[in-house]
Amino acid sequence: MAEPSLFQQVRDWLIEQALGEPDIVELFEGLCLRLSAIGVPIGRGSMMWPTLHPLFQAENVIWRRGQPAQLSQFEHQDVVSDAWQTSPMQALIENNISVMRRRLTGPNKMLDFPILDEFAEEGYTDYILMATALFGSTQHESQARRGILVSWASDQPNGFSEEDLAGLQRIQQRLAIATKTVLQDRVARNITEAYLGKLTGRKVFRGAIRLGDGDRIRALVWFSDLRRSTHLAETMSPDDFLELLNVYFECAARPVIDTGGEVLEFIGDAVLGIFPIDDDNERAEVTRRVMGALQASLNAADRIMDERKAAGLATFNYGIGLNFGEVMYGNIGVPERLSFSAIGPTVIEVARIEKLTKALGARVLATKEVAAIEPSRWRSMGMHPLEGVGAEQEIFGYLEEKAREAA
Repeated sequence: MAEPSLFQQVRDWLIEQALGEPDIVELFEGLCLRLSAIGVPIGRGSMMWPTLHPLFQAENVIWRRGQPAQLSQFEHQDVVSDAWQTSPMQALIENNISVMRRRLTGPNKMLDFPILDEFAEEGYTDYILMATALFGSTQHESQARRGILVSWASDQPNGFSEEDLAGLQRIQQRLAIATKTVLQDRVARNITEAYLGKLTGRKVFRGAIRLGDGDRIRALVWFSDLRRSTHLAETMSPDDFLELLNVYFECAARPVIDTGGEVLEFIGDAVLGIFPIDDDNERAEVTRRVMGALQASLNAADRIMDERKAAGLATFNYGIGLNFGEVMYGNIGVPERLSFSAIGPTVIEVARIEKLTKALGARVLATKEVAAIEPSRWRSMGMHPLEGVGAEQEIFGYLEEKAREAA
């Protein structure tokens, strides 16, 4: 049993954390260690919170005595899983309850949820679960989406004393205050990175938010465009066309992200991506990463096209253009509505290069500067004018068979 004054010290520490920018996992681990140090008999602690993220609906951190805290993320479909539907957390939310306690051993034990059986088998004797809304709402649905769920389990024979329970409930309010700012920042970063990309999102968070903010950078620029998109949109239902678009983006955009590039924009059914290059020493290494992204894109397209043909679904084709040069990477638009993108002649050229893929019968075309890094993977397609750009340029086509052999 912890003294009330010791609980007060922990509450004061949580308020100090609320004024800083703590990592959410480190914050919760620090709380668990401090509660253990003042004599609260916790063997396990857990905190779950909702998030706004295209992949994840909720996040959870779990601490066990003697082990570092671990972060878990739950995908959107996990909320309908049997484990969630039969959990005490779901019951707490559904019944709009703020506190639930269960004895796990002795004459008063109540193991009315499958996970409590597991806790009892692991040696825990007492369990308390608490919910706190962070934005003033106590309705069960919004609480699930906008609050924190914190549980504590004791592995001591007598479990929690009444003083422990009272102290933990007072701690809950301070914990909610400390986590609210952290979670708002975490959600804001999730949204920013999802809509802007990691590199661009970080620039915005560092203050690049005014019209004209940006830098001139060297980059390898990737531009992909879906072919026959108008025909597909006119002959498919909106839902089917949207599904096809997202499958196409998995082929054309996913490899850019997976190899360290940044997808700046989805321009209708086109993808604009960049691979920034800090100095000339990075140029060869970045180009090789782009080659990996390129082959991954084509391999994914071939596999998906075979699957769609076998299933009787509409297929698609797309071209990719690659260019190397200087771009203006920053905010464009009007002060009230900005877009962080890349502009300049290099971007205009790469769009025109991609447009040539259909006429030249190639899936991928690039400039001489790109092809020069690994010339064995490219062949010259001759000199070609680029619409609205000026002088003709030598254009190179990607040798897919050579790339597969090298892989």
